Amino acid sequence: MLKLISITLLIAVLLPDYLHAQKKIPVSFAANKVVAHRGAFKKNGFPENSIASLKEAIRIGCTGAEFDVRMTADDSLVINHDPHHNRLEIEKTGFAELRHFPLANGEPLPTLRSYLLAGMEKNLHTRLVLEIKPSGISKERAKIIAGKVWQLVKELNAAPWIVYISFDYDILKELRRLDPQASLQFLDGNIAPAQLKADGMNGADYHFSVFKKNPHWIKEAKENGIALNAWTVNDEETMQWLIKEGFDFITTNEPERLMQIAR
Repeated sequence: MLKLISITLLIAVLLPDYLHAQKKIPVSFAANKVVAHRGAFKKNGFPENSIASLKEAIRIGCTGAEFDVRMTADDSLVINHDPHHNRLEIEKTGFAELRHFPLANGEPLPTLRSYLLAGMEKNLHTRLVLEIKPSGISKERAKIIAGKVWQLVKELNAAPWIVYISFDYDILKELRRLDPQASLQFLDGNIAPAQLKADGMNGADYHFSVFKKNPHWIKEAKENGIALNAWTVNDEETMQWLIKEGFDFITTNEPERLMQIAR
């Protein structure tokens, strides 16, 4: 009897994780190249990095919606591009204090949890392009942030939607250590595509000027199976050039405009 009880308890502990791991999400991303930078915010006047701008990017059918993640002084993961929110330094301020200051549309400062849940809801076509901002405190804290982000993505079964991007190469390396299957793209523009491949990266997500200065990197990326993404592209001439060069993704503040051009 004792043995039977022990086996039953073991199954009760392990079964939820097993079922979670076995769950398959049938995500089929939109075939366009459009990644909405901080969501589709501009046309409708939504705040950048708001859940409203995220949902608008999903509604208009972008293949990706980009957003920025930072960690508060008490280890809460929040969505904000700048290191400050309402003049408060995020890394040195607690979450409760930051939440006193809503976004311009009345939304509370989004947590990563609320953002991911909103991004997955009724969405089988838009990637969630998750930028982990470097820590202003230490490289070690940046790795801790990467681990906490990864843990939450795992908990919410959000991995099928996620593309991780960062200016901090060590953050991406830590994510690769944690998850051999994660999609990782580097932002800083100072590493050749062949080296990205050697380091286990999946994409070169560089400012478009980097590719204009190093046009041979476009061919090198394609030869090495490295995805090509360029940011932040808001003028038609550059959009057309990137389309002609066969870029996989184009990150823009003008997703509706790029949708029309890229048809």
